[in-house]
Amino acid sequence: MEYEKMLGVEAPKSWTHVVREVPTVTQEQRRKALEMTHYNEFAFPAGLLYIDCLSDSGTTSMTDTQWSAMFLADESYGRNKGYYVLLDAFRDVWERGDDQKRLINYIKEGVDKDDVEKMMNEVYLVDYEGGFINGGKYQLSRPNTFIVPQGRCAEALLFDVLKPLFAKRWPGKVFTIPSNAHFDTTEGNIKQMGNVPRNLFHKEILFEVPESGKYEKNPFKGDMDIDKLNQLIEAVGVENVPLIYSTVTNNSVCGQAVSMKNIREVSKIAHKYNIPFVMDGARWAENCYFIKMNEEGYADKSICEIAKEMFSYFDVVSASLKKNGHANMGGVLAFRDKGLFWQKFSEFNEDGSVKTDIGHLLKVRQISAYGNDSYGGMSGHDIMALCQGMYEEARFDYQDERVRQCQYLADGLTANGVPVVQPAGGHGVYIDVDKFFNYKRGHESFAGQALSLEMIHRYGIRCSELGDFSMEYDLKTPEQQKEVCNVVRLAINRSQFSKQHMDYIIAALTQLYKDRDTVPNLKITFGHTLPMRHFHAWAEPYAPSKEEMCDEGNYGYWENK
Repeated sequence: MEYEKMLGVEAPKSWTHVVREVPTVTQEQRRKALEMTHYNEFAFPAGLLYIDCLSDSGTTSMTDTQWSAMFLADESYGRNKGYYVLLDAFRDVWERGDDQKRLINYIKEGVDKDDVEKMMNEVYLVDYEGGFINGGKYQLSRPNTFIVPQGRCAEALLFDVLKPLFAKRWPGKVFTIPSNAHFDTTEGNIKQMGNVPRNLFHKEILFEVPESGKYEKNPFKGDMDIDKLNQLIEAVGVENVPLIYSTVTNNSVCGQAVSMKNIREVSKIAHKYNIPFVMDGARWAENCYFIKMNEEGYADKSICEIAKEMFSYFDVVSASLKKNGHANMGGVLAFRDKGLFWQKFSEFNEDGSVKTDIGHLLKVRQISAYGNDSYGGMSGHDIMALCQGMYEEARFDYQDERVRQCQYLADGLTANGVPVVQPAGGHGVYIDVDKFFNYKRGHESFAGQALSLEMIHRYGIRCSELGDFSMEYDLKTPEQQKEVCNVVRLAINRSQFSKQHMDYIIAALTQLYKDRDTVPNLKITFGHTLPMRHFHAWAEPYAPSKEEMCDEGNYGYWENK
């Protein structure tokens, strides 16, 4: 008999090692800080918050094994020990499935000090080729893996190199880059390159919620809309689509999972037209968890076995590893050795020999912008934390606990009538802004941003608006406007929050929903057209009109302000 199961509660899987106290802050102090920071939620001091749900990027509370790995760091400028074990950690969790080497254990066990020959033969001087992570002489002759501090650096590295290449080959041409949905920095980098980002997802099902409030199986709302993709390629011409993206999980589409079936289908279309297929893999492990739990044929497979198949469909991976690297810093850009991306964007002589290797162009830019290729702008201790963090993310029990924590928050809000996207994503919960205000507030009101700021003002909780304000609805074409989800995200920091934090968020947002008519509108006073304006724009609140009230009788609140 399993006595534990008879209790009706789950056994704890971790306990707190370090506690960080937070100060008591008054509503008036937070209001003053909002005024002084021009109502920009990114500029609001974190030290005045109770719970910070702005982002799950780099906000992880790391594990004891990660902290211990940091003490083993090598801060050498050229080819530090962590460089070798990080590249091999990528091979382990993304390409080897369950057949892993875990070279990080060599450092933990002191092999680097006790057996130099073993380190030379199995770590330092081993050649790898043919995948995303070349090694040894092949990372020198055909570099294809580029360590950077975070995901937007990987995107900038890619587009900084492609922009002059495109201008040289196709002067004046404007390209279209489709995705199931680009995140804000990806979209920003594409636009700054002079190209057009498009988000092709199933918006018509995103905000649907079953009558019960719950799905028995995840419906993979993050999938690319295959029909829209085919129509777009036909409309703009295949020669005008240089890359196709898929974001897993789909951050801008409320953190929703992407099915293996959809990834396979998009890969097939991309390769039919000889277009490199790029993964924004920031949340690769969470997506593999959703596939395991919801897609037929994967229930008995590990996270890494699923990742092995998932990565096999892509030509390029760009990832912020501040998410599914379970670390405070890290990112990577990698492409398949001698694969489609390399063939398409390298230059070749008439005899087929390589004239200019795209990998060398990327490496030159990496070194000039971020540092030598073996640290890429990261400290040695950050590299070691990331090495261990890759394995932490691949643990099923960890992913299961994390996803269920997000679902607990979503279910608590749904039960209280607060409109959120169901099911929850793997890294947060998204508020349906239009429904929150009963479809009374227009796009020009930026009410989602105001909602987010009021959560700071009233309750000391910082969220992240990912709708009309940050996704620049008013600056898009009518076609692109249809692709914007007007949402506010509550990102959940990894391994950091307790049930008490979730319950406080539920109580606060439920009360704000009841008081939604007291939430102002916003107008932008500076930075309206700045790229990625939500990071630096200024705003001011103003009273909504009577027509924008859910209950017009509540307008007395504004008349007395």
